[in-house]
Amino acid sequence: MQAQRSGGDGAEANGELRIDLLGPVRARRGTAPLRLGPLRRQAVLCALIHRAPALVTYGQLLADVWGVDPPGTGHQVLPSYIYALRKTLDAADAGPDRSVIRSERGGYRFVLGAAGTDLAELAEESSLSRRAKASGDLDLALRHAQRALELFRGEPLPGLPGPLAASERQRLALQQRMLHHDRAESLISLGRYPDALDELLAPALAQPHDEPLAALRMRALYGSGRQAEALAMHQEMRRRLLEDLGVEPGEELRRTHQAVLRRDDRLLLGPSQAAKPPAVPTLKATEPEKPPSPASDHPGGSHPRRNDLPGDTACLVGREHELGLLTAPMPPGAVSVVTVDGAAGVGKTALVVRAAWALSADYPDGCLFVDLHGHGGSPGPQDPQRALRRLLRAVHADSGESPDTPENVEDLVTAWRAATSALRLLLVIDDARSAEHVRPLLPAGPGSRVLVTGRQRLLGLDADRRFTVEPLSTDNAVALLRELLGAQRADREPEAALELAQRCGGLPLALRIATSRLQHRPSWTLTLLAGRLSDGERSLSELRAGDRSVEAAFTMSYDQLTPALQRGFRALGRVPTADFDALSLAVMLDTSRERAEDVLEDLVDTSLLQQPRPGRYRLHDLVRAHARHLAAEIPDQAAADLNAVLHLYTSAGRMAGDEGDRNSPIGPGVAAFDSRRDASAWLRAAGGELADLVAYAAAAEEFDHACRIAEALVEHLVRQGQYHECRTALELALPHADRATDPRMPAALRNCLGMIDIYQGRHRLAHTRFTEALRHCRAHDDLRERARAATGMGIAHWGLGEVEDAVAHLDEAVRLTARTDDDWLTGAALCSLGAIRSLQGRHEEAFELNATALAIAEKGGLPRAISNVLCFAADSHVAAGHHIQAQHLLRRAAELADEAEDVPLRAASLSRLATVEHIQGSLHSAVDTHHKALATLTSESNAGLEMKVRIRLGSTYAAAGRHAEARHEYRTALSLPGASDHPHELSLAREGLDGTNRPTDEPTTGSDET
Repeated sequence: MQAQRSGGDGAEANGELRIDLLGPVRARRGTAPLRLGPLRRQAVLCALIHRAPALVTYGQLLADVWGVDPPGTGHQVLPSYIYALRKTLDAADAGPDRSVIRSERGGYRFVLGAAGTDLAELAEESSLSRRAKASGDLDLALRHAQRALELFRGEPLPGLPGPLAASERQRLALQQRMLHHDRAESLISLGRYPDALDELLAPALAQPHDEPLAALRMRALYGSGRQAEALAMHQEMRRRLLEDLGVEPGEELRRTHQAVLRRDDRLLLGPSQAAKPPAVPTLKATEPEKPPSPASDHPGGSHPRRNDLPGDTACLVGREHELGLLTAPMPPGAVSVVTVDGAAGVGKTALVVRAAWALSADYPDGCLFVDLHGHGGSPGPQDPQRALRRLLRAVHADSGESPDTPENVEDLVTAWRAATSALRLLLVIDDARSAEHVRPLLPAGPGSRVLVTGRQRLLGLDADRRFTVEPLSTDNAVALLRELLGAQRADREPEAALELAQRCGGLPLALRIATSRLQHRPSWTLTLLAGRLSDGERSLSELRAGDRSVEAAFTMSYDQLTPALQRGFRALGRVPTADFDALSLAVMLDTSRERAEDVLEDLVDTSLLQQPRPGRYRLHDLVRAHARHLAAEIPDQAAADLNAVLHLYTSAGRMAGDEGDRNSPIGPGVAAFDSRRDASAWLRAAGGELADLVAYAAAAEEFDHACRIAEALVEHLVRQGQYHECRTALELALPHADRATDPRMPAALRNCLGMIDIYQGRHRLAHTRFTEALRHCRAHDDLRERARAATGMGIAHWGLGEVEDAVAHLDEAVRLTARTDDDWLTGAALCSLGAIRSLQGRHEEAFELNATALAIAEKGGLPRAISNVLCFAADSHVAAGHHIQAQHLLRRAAELADEAEDVPLRAASLSRLATVEHIQGSLHSAVDTHHKALATLTSESNAGLEMKVRIRLGSTYAAAGRHAEARHEYRTALSLPGASDHPHELSLAREGLDGTNRPTDEPTTGSDET
């Protein structure tokens, strides 16, 4: 359609042309609006304007507007767009030589002088604003910036296609944000803090990770007298940066935060405002008037303000969140209490002292500090009486009164409350052991604040706010190490610095001791000290410098535990996983879960134990080393604890599988789980530590436990599709199989590894494993392991295409399994043999074998075994052309696999069902079912299985004519980690991309995971 002008007289048709791009693109001549037509035509116009006055070549214009997908006719499409734009934009009497768009050899040029644009006005106003700001005329800078901002009418160039429009949208949005930033900075420099806050709330500034914006907001809040809100702003921005981007705040934001803590008016408000006092928030009319201070009785109405705070530490890294909590506003008319707990050496005192210094100016009657020595530090635990006498002397000295302190604690408390009733104090109580030691020390003056630290959680103390100080993150630990040791020395060995920070577990005390040792030993490298700390037996002894010792700090905490808690703490030194629950401790203490949980919760309250999430517990690495040292002092008890907890994992693995406790007995049973699901859920909670458990047992020379745990975990891990973890656990145990007292282990572990090889398509390696297993089990005449090895050998030969050998081994396996009570193994042998018969066209024989296997599986009643047999039976029906029967069997198989919580089996069942739906022509349903199969898989699932599913899905997409989606699935299959280990699937995926993939209805060999 030809572009049109809206109506207007002749004068308007020859008026001034105006084009605006800072919003929806619009044009007018005089006052008459012009219709620019479709978005693509507008994009051509914008490309010409943005590159004016330069010549825009045909190729450049196509790239700007069409990107990587240019029109098939190439630049021949451009004249139609240019013609329409000229008809719209040119004056009525303009000829080709007076057009706003000139044709030149190879391209087009927009004549800038022929039209006014808002882009030109934006550039001019922005430049004037910058110049005025640089010259110090902030009021003029504000006016020009406001005029520039008023040119924006929403998002620039909305909806326009092409790379140039996209990049211009980003550039202009950034320019808009910078104008708001500049205005806000000028308003802060002028002392107009509320106006600056309003400016900083502009919608254009809604950028969650804009650190300069956060710094400006903090400055405006500080100028408004809202220091606590400024600190909270930093805390929130840091949280977002860490959670969303995994980075710490940059230099500007850190510098602003430190300035707020230091009340650095010059940096925050500018030189012109630094001499003026920051604004103070107006108190509500109902706020009670502050009581007069005793200072008014002194000559001149004032006295030297008391400050007993220790010196602030020079290095405090990574504690912005906690500082924000400590310095946040409190109710003005009451005594507020904040408790801070945490493990020994985590930096509680340094944190609270830093916060106290930041708050000190708000407490005109003084800042007091009392160390209760609650955990054995010299000069010994301080009782409330001694602390009260000291505090009373402090306030009496300030008021000029003579100390007259009673002896009785009740009288001391009364005197303390009377002395502080008219004072607004900041009191820091350090290293409190119990709430009973703190309560008598609380001052009475309204508006006073008390900061309490202690290793013990003071749950009996009424506190307005309480939190736990955790060890530093690895990044912050490295940052503290660099601060303490010096960046130059630390940065020479960055990897060693990282390892050293990790060895110290983010504990500031450990990091300070480590850097102290390095400072006094210039010849030592960070690598050397990190290596010394890597020895678990001596790591704590290395963290000792003078009278400071990490182990001594832990010992003080341990010595104050009750005997029952000490017993529990020592037992935790033998827990083999980083995370654990109450059951692990219960079996070691031979007690109930409830009683064990009480012990754990009490240890959490002492800060010797961490609780990362409800019901799960963790020891800090250095605390764990201390617990192990204590446990080793009573070796018989430690050995019994270890045996109990390792036995628990073997029992859990067997309970989580279908095999029960058929294997040789291992000692007294543990009635810890009500069902298979219960045991499986308990093992899943251990996450990725199950393989480490085997290594732990082997390192402790508990070889039977290492082998039995690895074997017991196989079925649980296979159900989750965690083949890598399963293989790792078995390979860790296998070198120790000959040292175990159980003679089954050399054959059993090789049989387990062979089946994992089968699942992962490594048939040649599996054949080797089963051959070795047969040699070992014949030496010990183990019928069940012989049957397992024969079944595995048959499946391996089948996978290698050696059908005759496969049948021979499977026939032997059927004979052997008939003499065992292993339903799963019997079903696997019968079904594998049936699948081969089906491929040979001997369908009736296959049906008979599958029916026998199904009867045995249903008699056993195990959902996983039944589901597995149904998958084989369905494949036989597909091979015979019985698609409806196959559908029925596969639906039931998927349901049973879900009931058994077998991830790979459910995915394989659904994928086979989708294949049958494809064969029957139900392509839409097949796509949905394939996607259900993919949704079942996890990131830990076998790459070969996911490749099969995606290749089948790609085949279905191709059959439905959805070729782009088909190619996507084939490419995804080829790009999966571990895809190179599955050559058959690689070949199928490549054939799919080439368009030569085989039809989906070709028969397959049983379920994909058997």
